[in-house]
Amino acid sequence: MKWTIGAILAGLLALVMGANGLAMLFAGPWWYGVVPGVVLTGPFNPHFVKDIGAAYLVVGASLGAFAWRPAAAFSALVAAAGFLTLHAAIHVGDALASPTCGADLVRDLPGIFVPALISLGLVAAFLNPAKEPRHA
Repeated sequence: MKWTIGAILAGLLALVMGANGLAMLFAGPWWYGVVPGVVLTGPFNPHFVKDIGAAYLVVGASLGAFAWRPAAAFSALVAAAGFLTLHAAIHVGDALASPTCGADLVRDLPGIFVPALISLGLVAAFLNPAKEPRHA
């Protein structure tokens, strides 16, 4: 198997998203207390945190499948990117309605927006592969 930059990025993102999902499923109260901004969303709801943790676990598995077998798991990548992008859009909407909009966007940049952008970049790169230079 040839490890490309895309496969490596997908694999690393898979580990992070999967670990986040596992933390939400099995250490929800801890996760709720340590992730910046989460406590501002309301009281801890263990069922809701586990539901979203399950989604993150699926995202991690999907990205991992794409890292391992890109052609066979492209649709899994698209689904993962879809969740991450919609999740990011919700955060943008919430931030725009908040008096602390700029701070909210900065806070959410590493954990929400960067994963969505990476996953969208992986989709775009897969759909538009770089052309090999022609040699004379």
